[in-house]
Amino acid sequence: MAEQKAEVLDEQAIRRALTRIAHQIIEKNKGVQDSILVGIRTRGIYLAKRLADRIEEIEGTPINIGELDITLYRDDLTKKTENQEPLVKGSDIPFDITDKKVILVDDVLYTGRTVRAGMDALMDIGRPSSIQLAVLVDRGHRELPIRADYVGKNIPTSSSEKIVVELSEIDNADQVSIFEK
Repeated sequence: MAEQKAEVLDEQAIRRALTRIAHQIIEKNKGVQDSILVGIRTRGIYLAKRLADRIEEIEGTPINIGELDITLYRDDLTKKTENQEPLVKGSDIPFDITDKKVILVDDVLYTGRTVRAGMDALMDIGRPSSIQLAVLVDRGHRELPIRADYVGKNIPTSSSEKIVVELSEIDNADQVSIFEK
């Protein structure tokens, strides 16, 4: 059983980080015209919805949100699901992403493999003009040459530690904690 070492972000810190990321997205893209937020299942979807709310508050313009299921694009699918079929919930991107600026949203950036799978999935859906990455936490330990454009908090970790993101929409709390494996 993993033991919690520290809570590194509380509800208020998460809210501030998402507000900062929303401002950075607007600034980098000179507004949100032709931009789309796409959350990676599961927690990335809720973070994308929260970012969309902040962006609309700031800009007065709604931004489209999509949901991406990367299950079948993972390169570790056989390791994770040896005794069971992968649970595919499906992607929900009800608009054309071709020639749009897609901001991929996820909770934690670790090895980069989830993001690579997300980019593969997006390319099967359409041809965006660019793909940017927004993450709540970057914990290091990259295995692929991927970096986030927008980071809520950098939390250097050891490989024996685990970052756990909890969001009120599914976990009944907003916090980010470090656990010892």
